[in-house]
Amino acid sequence: MPRDDVVIVGVDGSETSNAALEWAAAEARRLGWRLHVVCAYAVPAFTVASLDGGFAAVDDSAIQAGAQAVLDDAVARVSGGGLEVSSALELGDPTGVLVDLSRQVRLAVVGTRGGGGFADRLLGTVSSSLPAHAHCPTVVVPRVEEGRPPFTPLRRMVVGVDGSESATIALRRAVDEAALWGAHLTAVAAVPIGGGAGSLAWLPAAVDRDDVLADVKVGLGVAVEQAVAGRDVRVSQHALDGNGAALLAEFSTAVDLVVVGSRGRGGFAGLLMGSTSQAVLHHAVCPVMVVPARSVHEENRSPTDVPWRRR
Repeated sequence: MPRDDVVIVGVDGSETSNAALEWAAAEARRLGWRLHVVCAYAVPAFTVASLDGGFAAVDDSAIQAGAQAVLDDAVARVSGGGLEVSSALELGDPTGVLVDLSRQVRLAVVGTRGGGGFADRLLGTVSSSLPAHAHCPTVVVPRVEEGRPPFTPLRRMVVGVDGSESATIALRRAVDEAALWGAHLTAVAAVPIGGGAGSLAWLPAAVDRDDVLADVKVGLGVAVEQAVAGRDVRVSQHALDGNGAALLAEFSTAVDLVVVGSRGRGGFAGLLMGSTSQAVLHHAVCPVMVVPARSVHEENRSPTDVPWRRR
């Protein structure tokens, strides 16, 4: 069964959570998909001493009420304009809740960290762990810096490519996203051969740097041609000497979205993905979309009981 045309977004009332909410709403409107807003909270798993010397369980009513208020405010922020919005207050670990929901949707969105939310729990570790475990692409949205324009609409995007399966899947998703927004896409293949930290020490000294980059650019061109397949998408291509994470983080200062795969296996360089996705998440100043290979492999699955189907 195909995944539902739903964008889920995790909220906790923080500034970055609100930025993620706005990004997710803009994407859902553009796609014509439903937006499902989730606020997850956990009750402390311990008891406290009571005045009479016994023990009493922690009353979660205040926590639940705070979470519900955050959820209601989030729904009010994005309702209207033809956007279909559903919501759910979930009891449980926020990362686990969102990972479970990611099995049935096409996109998950969170903010970079939860500073100032009702419990300061949802965003932070979630923005690091969710992209690594989600079953659909995940977008991590940072706080919009003062003086910087909003991240939507998307006009410029960059995608990291290394010839691996996950990078190829990420490239195809980036082409889809560029076509959706009419954005200019830049495809970057990074090979650290310049002799600095992380350079390819095993390359023979006689190997010409320009020849290596030329070969990589040929592979990049083939990958881009296959991903675009005649679609009307503007794609620039660059094979660069340098660290993939550092280059993509630098590109993030001039684009509206960075797209990476979740890991790099094989391929003509086999270098860009792997830890790169986590490094980019920590250093990018624009939203980052992490596309796991499993998001394609798990397209067909049996139905499960999920919140928007229970309504």
